[in-house]
Amino acid sequence: MSDQHSVWLYVLLALFFVVLPIAIAIVLPRHRRFIVPVIIFGLLCVVLAAGLNLKPGCIPSPLVGKPAPEFSLPKVEDATQMVSNKDFLGRKYLINVWGTWCVACRQEHEALLAIAREGVVPIIGIDWRDDMSMAQRWLGQLGNPYTATAFDQAGKVAIDYGVYGAPESFLVDEKGVVIYKYVGVITEEVWKDALLPRINGTIKDKEGTTCS
Repeated sequence: MSDQHSVWLYVLLALFFVVLPIAIAIVLPRHRRFIVPVIIFGLLCVVLAAGLNLKPGCIPSPLVGKPAPEFSLPKVEDATQMVSNKDFLGRKYLINVWGTWCVACRQEHEALLAIAREGVVPIIGIDWRDDMSMAQRWLGQLGNPYTATAFDQAGKVAIDYGVYGAPESFLVDEKGVVIYKYVGVITEEVWKDALLPRINGTIKDKEGTTCS
């Protein structure tokens, strides 16, 4: 959530729970002011009901519109080599955070393979808090959609990117700026409706975060 949106949220909360009840209390006759707590309770119920409709973990990324955090990590495919996102400057690329322990990551794997076959953008995998031998077997058995896979065993890079769970994906532009974050399983529909239009530049938005 942007700073501007946070300010407006605080203003609205202040209006609902402070200014509005005071105004009602002033306008109402003294013998009817007992309904003010009822009004406050009703407003609180509305806010809570709205909160229940929010998707857990779906928090707008503060990284959107900012440079992607740099990293240099061992390569899962060959631990003697390093993977750095600086090597991809000058072209758009997709970062996909995953792990062999992640059930949802298995669900999206076929879609990632199909995206990789299209060759529109390179996909950088970040293997998060995993076992390297298990990750190597995963890619060997299921196929490897990644141009390169970085091994983030300590989880530091995931923290830098504000990752809450896997899978999460980040679309980065040619200048190394994060332009979109997707939380959840990437499907063919997500690729066509959310990612590809942003790669082609037909969709440009400020918030840039979607949750499945």
